[in-house]
Amino acid sequence: MANKTAKKPTSGELVVSTNHRAHKTYEIEETIEAGLVLRGSEVKSLRAKHVDLEGAYAAITNGEAFLEKMHVGPYEQAGGFGHELKRPRKLLLNRAEIERLIGKLAIRGYSLVPLRIYFKGGRAKVELGLGKGKKSSDRREDIKRELDMREARDAMANQRGRGRG
Repeated sequence: MANKTAKKPTSGELVVSTNHRAHKTYEIEETIEAGLVLRGSEVKSLRAKHVDLEGAYAAITNGEAFLEKMHVGPYEQAGGFGHELKRPRKLLLNRAEIERLIGKLAIRGYSLVPLRIYFKGGRAKVELGLGKGKKSSDRREDIKRELDMREARDAMANQRGRGRG
């Protein structure tokens, strides 16, 4: 007889939140996947997508990685047993990854920023981006490129609209 309490198959990832400003502010060179150590009410809030990555960053202190200043909204049903909204949350990384990141972060200008939070196989994960901060001239070039692309798209849309008649 088959087990009726079998787990659902994990077919993919459930993206909870993305950090849209990270790609505009930083030149991301590589990405790293890390697990998150969370409390029960935090997991419930993440599943309800009550999270904000604005201003969040990862830091390595005493050989351990932490995600700082990530806002996880309160879970209403937790009552008095809830969680702190912006507490440091431990990241689960291998010792070799942490040592490699310490070496990279020692180079001036590199930062470790969260790009997105998602659930993979029922576990909360964070995708970290290792990158350098963009200079204002680089940001201006990105804005100009985006504006040029938008104008080209609009021109093509107008051209297609005129061809029908």
